[in-house]
Amino acid sequence: MSTYLFELPTTGSISFGDFCVDTTASNAYASHIAEATQARANLRGVLKVIKRTDTDEKDYLRLIKVLDDYLPYLHGIMACVASGDIRLKSEPQFSWRTTLSAHLFHMSPRIALASLHADLASSLLTYAFALSNFARVTVTSLGSYEHDRAISEIERKAKDEKLNFAVTMLCRASGIFTYISEKVLLDWDKAGEGASGRPPDLSKEVNAALAKMTLADAQTLAIRKFLSKSAYDNAVSPGPPLPKSHPSIPLIFKFHLECVSLYSSARTLAMTPGSARPSSSSSNPDSNAEVCVELRRYLADASAFHAALAHKWLGVDAGESGAREKGGEAVAWLLWAKKELEDMKESGLGIAVGRDREKRERKGRVADELESVGVFLKHYKKINDSLTFQPVPKQQDLQARIPTGILAVHSKPYKPPSPAFGPGSVEHARLQTEALALLEEDDSSGDEAVASSANSRTYAGAGSYF
Repeated sequence: MSTYLFELPTTGSISFGDFCVDTTASNAYASHIAEATQARANLRGVLKVIKRTDTDEKDYLRLIKVLDDYLPYLHGIMACVASGDIRLKSEPQFSWRTTLSAHLFHMSPRIALASLHADLASSLLTYAFALSNFARVTVTSLGSYEHDRAISEIERKAKDEKLNFAVTMLCRASGIFTYISEKVLLDWDKAGEGASGRPPDLSKEVNAALAKMTLADAQTLAIRKFLSKSAYDNAVSPGPPLPKSHPSIPLIFKFHLECVSLYSSARTLAMTPGSARPSSSSSNPDSNAEVCVELRRYLADASAFHAALAHKWLGVDAGESGAREKGGEAVAWLLWAKKELEDMKESGLGIAVGRDREKRERKGRVADELESVGVFLKHYKKINDSLTFQPVPKQQDLQARIPTGILAVHSKPYKPPSPAFGPGSVEHARLQTEALALLEEDDSSGDEAVASSANSRTYAGAGSYF
């Protein structure tokens, strides 16, 4: 299954000089305000270019670098406003197109968002989208390398590392979504600046959902890397017996079960804003919108697919255990997995929505897994019918035997960059250090003068004139 492909937003132009007034005596931040405007103009320009570029040619790395440049300036503006070094003449209005909301005719409307917190939240949301899409592009470039019998061990390991890089990008994206949900939107609420009528894209629930989804996407890739060596060794004759390089089967089904939990929780959270917090008084067209059907369907499909794979590997674990009493259980798990995959194949698994290539990829992956399950099922059923003769449990009996999932990877907490200027910046810390050093030097000079004066009056009759 491919990771989710985010549609990137675009943003309107804005000049910080129109509403930011430098209140310092030396007008120290005037040039920085202009630089912040330029950095944001660069962001707007890159987003416009990406919008007009074909999917395979979008330069996500360039966007990430532009955001790395702009965010310190935005933090600098916010730090100076908080300290009083910059005064806002009026409440700033930032225009962004929403891309996660469900719209009539699939059009993404542009909405006006008030306050600096809004631009920070939207910029970070775009940053996380770019990281996730960059991971997707990286994975797409690898192809199905682990099933290529002609690939060398060195080449396979090199592609494993690229896959691991994509995992890291998704873990970073997950950390940013969490930061938006738990920090940025909370600060926006506390500031009370235009926080009403937000689109689903900027709700705590949706960002918490996206954090779980990107973490599950990262775990999906981590499972692929975990199985890379055995997939290569098993490419000629898939199915039992498993190659010696095959990793722990219990770990595999527990990894898949955790993916099920993450995707399911994400879907529940993503469904919350549209039904739980309508805002009919808002002027924003997205304030009552739901999350787009593509995202909701992706989460449902991914959860169902990983559930089927968990059941497959639970069956393989029972079959490979060698225990006589597990013969019927192995057949039961694999029959369950086969039924789930057949249902996905018949329903199209996302065929109703989504992009053409994604449809083909998902359909192909389901067909591949269905074939794999069929090979294992045929083998273990033959053993049970001819050797072990164990009853095949019902599906409801298996339900109680499903263990708890475990994480293979973890979200990477987002650490905001230091402001480019103002309080908290390197420049500000340097100026404060220099000022403190001058003050200490003045105090030291004063102490020496006092001591010299005292020493000059130590002789008998000092200060007395006759």
